Amino acid sequence: MNALLFNSTLVIYAVVTAVYLIYLLKPKESLGKAALWLTLAGFLVHCGFTLNRFLEAGHTPITNLHESLSFFSLSVVGIFLLLERRYKISILGSFMMPVALLIMIISASFSTVIPPLNPALKSKWLAVHTIMAFLGYAAFAISFGVSIMYLIQSHFLKTRRLGSMFQKLPSLDILDDISYRCLTFGFPLLTFAIISGAIWAETAWGTYWSWDPKETWSLITWFIYAALLHGRLTTGWRGRKAAMLSIFGFVIMLFTFLGVNLLLPGLHSYK
Repeated sequence: MNALLFNSTLVIYAVVTAVYLIYLLKPKESLGKAALWLTLAGFLVHCGFTLNRFLEAGHTPITNLHESLSFFSLSVVGIFLLLERRYKISILGSFMMPVALLIMIISASFSTVIPPLNPALKSKWLAVHTIMAFLGYAAFAISFGVSIMYLIQSHFLKTRRLGSMFQKLPSLDILDDISYRCLTFGFPLLTFAIISGAIWAETAWGTYWSWDPKETWSLITWFIYAALLHGRLTTGWRGRKAAMLSIFGFVIMLFTFLGVNLLLPGLHSYK
């Protein structure tokens, strides 16, 4: 059942991505609605996979790369659907659904076997820490996609190339607002994930902070987004500079999630 639900999600996301890319070229309302309903269907099937995995494993299914990447993709799609409901910007899916699909494809490349749970992971903090972290990651992923859209739209305005693509993208103000909302949603979640992780570490390993590579890079990621949020709140930091820092922060976040876990030995290593 796990394989069926996962593969079904992958196929639906692939179809959705294709529809959204066609919508990017020919933005017809019927295509936008079809893509949205397909996205919702894929999201529900994805939720079914996650629930089934939870029932089969007996714990929160975010303990290996297959599960973590899948939940990351699920979170991205979930937040995208919320933003679509709020802003009614179908073209955002043309940028975010390919990201969700790519994450699922990478997830499919890792083992689907449910291994015995490490004793250190047998804690009530597993769900709290990981869910908060990935929801924060997903918000930053959306901010990344919106920042890419902002830079594209800004380039069109700067070069006065006000063609069809310019007409399809939202205004700079709307894109900036979405990016800011994602930041104010994701940053508290990342903060709480780090705090809950420290509390969990104390119960599991006897210390709140050990400068494990994951902890160190998580703190670096936190400082980057803290600087971005501080700049926006105190000095009105907006526009191109904020978009570029958001993109940079997402790259560092990806290294914190994947690079550290795969390349650097430590307590969070997936090796």
